[in-house]
Amino acid sequence: MASAFAHALMAVAIGKRYTQPENKTKLFLLGAFCSIFPDADVVMFKFGIPYQHFLGHRGFSHSLVFALLLGIVMTILFYRRTPLFSSRGLILVSFFFLCTASHILLDALTNGGLGVGVFSPFDNTRYFLPWRPIQVSPIGAGRFFSEKGLAVIKSELVWVGLPCLVWFLALKIFGKSNRKQTSV
Repeated sequence: MASAFAHALMAVAIGKRYTQPENKTKLFLLGAFCSIFPDADVVMFKFGIPYQHFLGHRGFSHSLVFALLLGIVMTILFYRRTPLFSSRGLILVSFFFLCTASHILLDALTNGGLGVGVFSPFDNTRYFLPWRPIQVSPIGAGRFFSEKGLAVIKSELVWVGLPCLVWFLALKIFGKSNRKQTSV
């Protein structure tokens, strides 16, 4: 898995383009939660559920179906006054879906584990992308704060941090030019 830091950064990057008048802090925190939450499936190890099981690590909680369900639940729970099928409701569901789905992308880019159950529950095959440059993060805080964890952070700075930085700069540059054009 990628680290929680990389997952949360992806949520912020997705949220930067979000243009609805919202409480941005609330939106970013909920998006970061969605981007990290799929890894809560590691608790299944405590119940004896093996990694490769449907409910195991990187199984159903790392699927597009789960991402959609979490997007719907987050919108219903935290934006109660917004009708789910309104344009604003669908934008919120889409935002939370994308934040959760970004977890799938990053984990599929890592160099460890058994793959990601992208299409679960319809297909429980685990997938990786052909190119896997991100160092897999060790499970558990104790193991993360080690030499291995430092290698993960370095890898994520290159493969997640730099693209996000380019994205932020592009939004700043092109956002200003769009505002100038629309104000004319």
